[in-house]
Order: sequence, then structure tokens, then C-alpha cells
Amino acid sequence: MLYAATRATVKKEFGGGHIKDEMFGTLKEDICFSGYQKHLSACSGPAPLTAAEQELQQIKIDEVKTDISVESKHQTLQGISFPLQEEARKAILLLQQKKINYVQLKLDTENETVELVHTQPTEIVDLPKRVPKDSARYHFFLYKHSHEGDYLESFVFIYSMPGYKCSIKERMLYSSCKNRLLDEIELDYGVDIAKKIEIDNGDELTADFLYEEVHPKQHAYKQAFAKPKGPAGKRGQKRLIKGPGENGDDS
Repeated sequence: MLYAATRATVKKEFGGGHIKDEMFGTLKEDICFSGYQKHLSACSGPAPLTAAEQELQQIKIDEVKTDISVESKHQTLQGISFPLQEEARKAILLLQQKKINYVQLKLDTENETVELVHTQPTEIVDLPKRVPKDSARYHFFLYKHSHEGDYLESFVFIYSMPGYKCSIKERMLYSSCKNRLLDEIELDYGVDIAKKIEIDNGDELTADFLYEEVHPKQHAYKQAFAKPKGPAGKRGQKRLIKGPGENGDDS
């Protein structure tokens, strides 16, 4: 503790401008020439990053770099479009015709296509079991329910991504392909998607959760505080001079 407490004082007395580098060691091997070389190598190397920081760094590397000037043209990324395989196309058509109520799709990264996983009949209680815990998926579900006395059948899109259990490449591909896939299914296949949901855990998919997502509660209108009105009639003009006897003095 004494050495640590007096380190700054020693540096100041010696002259901080003459000190080029600092080393800390607990063993003799840490302060020899090879130890100093390891120290320089550690200082010049990249800092340790978390999984989230690595993903952010990769996104920055993959961003389109443009020189901004008066005559520059901006280039934007419109997402990636993987074509639907034939089985996936047939499943989407059956879903649009409401002959089936569930379709699960996944990306084939090697062939760069969207392939069908399965179309098993699915109820709301079955949805959590349909979500893989180690890979991403696209889910299309025909949500049959009642709302304000009316029977409704709404198409719900669910994008499941189990956090950082997937690779950075997989997360980026699923995220980039999602919007283009939804545009194709809504415009080309006529599937009117009432709600788009993103989850990382299948346990979130409960009956109450789906109902609140499809029919969010409206915030009640709060009436502003109304200032009470004064008494009816005219009060008359305010007098600046008191009349005789108002001060308690007899005239």
C-alpha cells in the first residue's frame, strides 16, 4: 500500500515527462526484457470484447463507406433477399388460404435460400415448443380469437432469435433477410400480417401476450383539471381608499 500510495509522488519528483512507459509485475520474469516485450505486445493488441461488442464491431466493418460531399451519391443497404424454396412457397399459399395454421421457415445459408421446416397443426399452447433454443426461425401463425364479441383470424409473424447462442453471421443474416421476406409474402402471396413480433424465448408466447400484441390497450384519456369558476355576477370595482369608519375611527 505504501508503494502504491507514493508512486505518483515519485513520478512527479522524477519528472513525468521523462517517463515513456509504465510496467507492473508480480514476478521477476515480468520485469525482464522478454516481459517488457510481452507488455508491448499486449498494449498494441486489440482490447478484449464481449459478444455484443464483437457484433457491433462487425456491423461497423460491414457498413458501406461513402465519402460525403456536394456531389456524392448515398448508397443504402436494402437488406438481403433469399428466394423461397418450392416447398416453402406451397406452405405460404396454404397458409394464405387458411388450410393450415402454422408455417416455420429457416435460412439455408449454404444455398442462400429460405426453406420450409414444418407445417404441423399448432395451437397457442403449442407455440413455445415450436421455438428452437439454439437457432433462429421465422414463424407464421394463424391466430384465431375473439375480440369485443367478434371472431377474428389474424396472421401473426414471429421472429425468434435465442440471444447470443447463435453466431454473429446467423444473427446478421436473419435480421437482414426478415424485411425482404415479409414484403414478398405480404405483396406477392397476399398474406395480411396483423402483427410482427420478435422474441428470444418461446416461453413468452402465451395467450395473453398474443392478445395484447394484436390488440394493444388504448391509454385512457385524462381530462385536464378544470379551474372552478368564480361567483356569478359582477363584484364591482376595487376601491383604493377606505371609507369613513372602516379603520375603526369615528369621524
